Amino acid sequence: MLRNIDPILSPDLLFTLAEMGHGDEIVIADANFPAASMGQRVIRAEASNATDMLRAVLSLLPLDPYVPEPAVTMQVVGDPTAVPEAVAAFQQVVSDCADKPVRLGSVERFAFYDRARAAFAVVQTGERRLYGNIILTKGVIG
Repeated sequence: MLRNIDPILSPDLLFTLAEMGHGDEIVIADANFPAASMGQRVIRAEASNATDMLRAVLSLLPLDPYVPEPAVTMQVVGDPTAVPEAVAAFQQVVSDCADKPVRLGSVERFAFYDRARAAFAVVQTGERRLYGNIILTKGVIG
């Protein structure tokens, strides 16, 4: 055990976050997300939900201030302006916990999948709310 590190951050996830560089992306995904077919590295965290995982990751990972949208979610198919419950919760976590809070961006489902395939890692949570997926772009620590 380590002090001041959320216990839902497994050793594998801590190592992955430390390996990431400026501009690398990480996906926090819900239980329905096709992580095994999308991710270069998949970290399983089914005992956590996506908002708790987001809060834990943001306690260590700075968001990239040099990209227009360092945190993006997947748009609802057929209703791109809808804000699902999970996405509203993500915005609250980012507003409360990010080193530099931002408004979440959103991308179309298949564009989200393309970014997920290129992401450094995917964290598969046990999140049951639909559209409980977010991509974070890592910034720098000054």
